[in-house]
Amino acid sequence: MEYAAAAVIGYMLGSIPAALLVARRYGVDLRAVGDGNPGAWNALEHLGPRRAWPAFAGDGLKGVAAALAGTAIGGHGAGVVAVAAAILGHAFPAFAGLRGGKGVMTFVGGALALAPVAGVLALAAGVLAGLFARSLAVGARVVVFAIPVAQLVTDGAHRVAATGALMCLVGALFAVRGRSARARSGPGAAPTR
Repeated sequence: MEYAAAAVIGYMLGSIPAALLVARRYGVDLRAVGDGNPGAWNALEHLGPRRAWPAFAGDGLKGVAAALAGTAIGGHGAGVVAVAAAILGHAFPAFAGLRGGKGVMTFVGGALALAPVAGVLALAAGVLAGLFARSLAVGARVVVFAIPVAQLVTDGAHRVAATGALMCLVGALFAVRGRSARARSGPGAAPTR
């Protein structure tokens, strides 16, 4: 019962279209520009860093809130279920016609809440990498992949496995979204990110 409640709460939190709301404030419909992804990265491309940071924060906070709610309901396992549901809610939002993003920032927020020590280490590595490469994208990738590596030191193997499962979910969403974007653009069109 706790896992079901965690899943429902996580999905509803994930369904809040944070990046769409931020972009709409500036007169931009993320589904009509760039790769059509209504997530933080498309917001960054079309709003710039100063205007897009609330989209990143909003998408990440959905994961944080889901992890905290799930953990409060039923421990770490329910927290993982809530984050998975939040990622799915971000990808298939009830409040935005089931057309959402890929869930990267929601995963990062959830992973930070589920593994705070590993998350801080991963964030530090990501900031350093991003500054060195002068690229937010590089820094973000380092954070995502450094979380399970840091967990090998700070947490048990079962928690690393749970993080890996969440990462696989995000990877599956990339595959699904990439295929549907290619189908929308037609044959011979350039692939989207």
